[in-house]
Amino acid sequence: MSEMKTIVDIAVEAGSFKTLVQAVQAAGLVDTLKGEGPFTVFAPTDEAFGKVDKETLESLLKPENKDKLTAVLTYHVVPGKVMAADVVKLTSAKTVQGSDVTIKVEDGAVYVSGAKVIQTDIMASNGVIHVIDTVILPPGA
Repeated sequence: MSEMKTIVDIAVEAGSFKTLVQAVQAAGLVDTLKGEGPFTVFAPTDEAFGKVDKETLESLLKPENKDKLTAVLTYHVVPGKVMAADVVKLTSAKTVQGSDVTIKVEDGAVYVSGAKVIQTDIMASNGVIHVIDTVILPPGA
């Protein structure tokens, strides 16, 4: 049996998370997200990042805005391994960033702070990935 890949490895190989991977690298979070975890990552696709104002995104990726970028990215990460079956039972979850995300089930779909979960339970060696269709921003970002 082959060794399971980390959250970062999976995101790189999937090919639809190029912006997320670039942002994780810019924020210096690669080692963290390759670490033991476990983590639950609500991963925005490149299409989700495409909805973000281009200037805002470019600004976030600048070295001088590393703290703000880190806050945005860690707002997409919940400590522990939370499978979809458990996510739907929650109304909120505390993120690594420190703020809570809201969780809502509506018409059979799950939303995390307004972003629709479009794929669930992608298993990694150090956690689980749920794919979302929108970048979520922490309060005050």
